[in-house]
Amino acid sequence: MEDCPSFHLADLCVMTRLLGYVDPSDPYFVAAVVTIAFNPLFWNVVARWEQKTRKLSRAFGSPYLACYALGGAILFLNALRSHCFTQAMLSQPRMHSLDNPVAYRAGLALLAVGSVLVLSSFFALGFTGTFLGDYFGILKEARVTTFPFNMLDNPMYWGSTANYLGWAVMHASPTGLGLTVVVALIYAVAILYEEPFTAEIYQQKSSQFRKRS
Repeated sequence: MEDCPSFHLADLCVMTRLLGYVDPSDPYFVAAVVTIAFNPLFWNVVARWEQKTRKLSRAFGSPYLACYALGGAILFLNALRSHCFTQAMLSQPRMHSLDNPVAYRAGLALLAVGSVLVLSSFFALGFTGTFLGDYFGILKEARVTTFPFNMLDNPMYWGSTANYLGWAVMHASPTGLGLTVVVALIYAVAILYEEPFTAEIYQQKSSQFRKRS
């Protein structure tokens, strides 16, 4: 591949080189993109439908059982997404400049940070808080503000993104890096959709509490 003709084209050249390793028509790559995009769409559509109709709660006889069922489905879909992501990386070329011990350790560090964010978020929220319990009417006394939520908003999403980024770097995979960008973009869209609704739920709860007192 030819050298970049000038410094101001460096970013474009890097992107071109990365894309040169990626075959978007590869079935594993397509499956990874589909699962990355589908998962947040699925849980947001189902949760909004439940919030409006309560049909899942009635079908399971309890909002808690319905939330547990949705949580199980989300965990399965996330495992499938991770499998497709890994298979897409393994089916496409590695980048030699990333295939070294320093990059591997950097990827491992990203994976560690991401895991801390995801696990600490889960422990702070609990199962129902993690898996959209507020859409089922299962609310906490107030929005969680302890670690890691006092460090950044939506730490579970960004921790998951860091996990995928670390996994891609550890595998020296341009395909993985590209898919991580897709993960980050999809999560950013999901946050724009979810955040106002969650804020509204807790605002309504706070207003109801003030009226009662």
